[in-house]
Amino acid sequence: MDLRDSLRESIRTVPDFPKPGILFKDITPVLQDPPLLARCVGEITRAFAGDGFDVVGGIEARGFILGALVAHTAGKPFFPLRKPGKLPWNCLRESYTLEYGEAELEIHTDAFPAGQRVLIVDDLLATGGTAAAAARLVSRGKGVLAGVGLLVELTFLGGRAKLRAAGVDDQQIRSLIGFGEGE
Repeated sequence: MDLRDSLRESIRTVPDFPKPGILFKDITPVLQDPPLLARCVGEITRAFAGDGFDVVGGIEARGFILGALVAHTAGKPFFPLRKPGKLPWNCLRESYTLEYGEAELEIHTDAFPAGQRVLIVDDLLATGGTAAAAARLVSRGKGVLAGVGLLVELTFLGGRAKLRAAGVDDQQIRSLIGFGEGE
């Protein structure tokens, strides 16, 4: 079965989570299917192999899982992008807007050496605030953004536009499956 069809069949939609009106895309069934998860990790890794990357950053929390697996598959180092107060070392912090509030993201100041090509991985792109903050943190840390690899993109929420505003080119954004409004 085609990867997109497998994902469409596996990803569960949970209505009204975390608040009324939100259709939450739950990737837990993908994580519980080792062959499907391996296909997803392999596809994200291959999507950026030609452009090259030196290090992988995973956005809290499901991006940790996918990002660490992509880093392992590619034989590259991994670093976490976390909520404030969770990292035990000197940090860079970036604020951003979520679809339902405000938040901040941090990385260690030594997450990657200056000039390294950084691949950011997350499970889902919605309004783009978190991913755009991650891209800005890469820049502030003197890294070069190699791309943003995603399992799911909610195409109707305009996340790509927010990434473009943060200096990310469309060719640097790769999602395995997109969902339109109401899907």
